[in-house]
Amino acid sequence: MMHDVYRRLFDALGPQYWWPGETPFEIIVGAVLTQNTNWQNVEKAIRNLREDDLLAPAALHAVPVEELEELLRPAGYFRVKARRLHNLLAFLMEQYNGDLDAMFASNVNALREELLSLNGIGPETADSILLYAGGLPVFVVDAYTHRILSRHGWIDMEADYHQIQDFLQGQLPDDPALFNEYHALLVYVGKHYCRKRSPKCDECPLHDLLPEGGPGL
Repeated sequence: MMHDVYRRLFDALGPQYWWPGETPFEIIVGAVLTQNTNWQNVEKAIRNLREDDLLAPAALHAVPVEELEELLRPAGYFRVKARRLHNLLAFLMEQYNGDLDAMFASNVNALREELLSLNGIGPETADSILLYAGGLPVFVVDAYTHRILSRHGWIDMEADYHQIQDFLQGQLPDDPALFNEYHALLVYVGKHYCRKRSPKCDECPLHDLLPEGGPGL
């Protein structure tokens, strides 16, 4: 069923070209900075790093936290995010000598647990790093995913992150490219149609899949 949903969304909306980023490391940085802000603000902070030639693990790790805070200021919550990013960089340098290929070559479940053990790295951020930067078959779940699936009655309203992830991965082939595009399509639907308030169900490509009586709100 969920693969049919994907085909419907892809046919209606086309490829989303997500996650924006020139390198895997830039994607990792963006995954941390996008917490609690919009992507436009993240782009401004990443531009600061690019202009100072800091978009490499060793170079960014060498930046004092106080200086990093100022570079990340456009992303909001810049003090918190500077420390979270610094913790992640320390892990990358200490465990993998800054080598992303070595990090992503390790067991995906073990790496996921390592990322989740870092302060400020939750499931969505960890999985975004694994999927979008590492090309590993881990489905990223967010509030849009939960809203769309629960309103259509495909998951329980009370389902947690890992229950939703298990549901999706259990119905789809282990394909990182599919997971990448699927998540991006769900984000588009969540932003433009399946909104938290005043959803535009009649315009949504998934409209006729709603349960009888309309969406579960």
